[in-house]
Amino acid sequence: MSTSAAEPIAWLRDAYRPLEECQVPINLHAFQYGTGCFEGIRGYWDGTQINGLFFREHFQRLAGNARMLLMESPTVDRMCEIACELVRRNGCQHNIYFRPMVFKDGVELGPILHQQPDGYLCYLIPLQDYLDTSKGLELCVSSWCRLSDNTIPTRAKATGGYLNSALAKSEALLNGFDEALMLNSRGYVAEGTSENLFLVRDGALITPDRASDILEGITRNAVIELAADLGIPVVERSIGRTELYRADEVFLCGTGCQISWVRSIDRRQIGTERGPITARIQEVYEDAVYGRNQRYAHWLTPIA
Repeated sequence: MSTSAAEPIAWLRDAYRPLEECQVPINLHAFQYGTGCFEGIRGYWDGTQINGLFFREHFQRLAGNARMLLMESPTVDRMCEIACELVRRNGCQHNIYFRPMVFKDGVELGPILHQQPDGYLCYLIPLQDYLDTSKGLELCVSSWCRLSDNTIPTRAKATGGYLNSALAKSEALLNGFDEALMLNSRGYVAEGTSENLFLVRDGALITPDRASDILEGITRNAVIELAADLGIPVVERSIGRTELYRADEVFLCGTGCQISWVRSIDRRQIGTERGPITARIQEVYEDAVYGRNQRYAHWLTPIA
């Protein structure tokens, strides 16, 4: 964190605690069965304060996803309050990343969701770029299929479901790529291991629709908003694998990766530099999240 905080402070089980004291038992239900859901939220330092990006929207999604998984979160207001207090207690003066999580806090044996107590935690870490947004990414289509929404809800950011992402990401890195793209069980493009995908063809943005086993990404929604403001048509539909190879431009988006342009997929070159539409969206997005474009001031929540 910063030099003003002796050690990182987090929130666990109704109390602020030093991060090193935030421990759970080895027989915790969430640890044994992956019974939890989480969010990733960025906070950008503008030189005077931290601005939370889509701050309340992320906590609203977390509360809704928890209900989907038969869990109860603190209220949205309370989760926002805890996160703001963590910024103050940690004396943050740099870009940060919040990780709030609702989880099953019992120790009973058996993979069930009802009749188990719920817990809540939140911590934050310094974070600049998750992926290098200045260079073109080398992607591969993974041999691992994206989870079906009827297997583990892809909308829910369920902790157990991220084994699917870990297998695909590890496969990509071990084979010399930066990231993986995953197809759904029907053979259509879904998303990256933790990013939504857009491609450009004939001047229009195309992205997998919500029935393609994708996360309904908050950054994805922001890109669609930006495109509308810039007069760029957006089409949401199923995308075949080989359409990726014929795309004029491709980029990934997400809270972590922000807007990251793609140089190649499966060793097929997409571009030697950022395409004009990707470049425009990336530039406007960066101006928005750092508070340099007042048109998108509603995206940001100042945290004193």
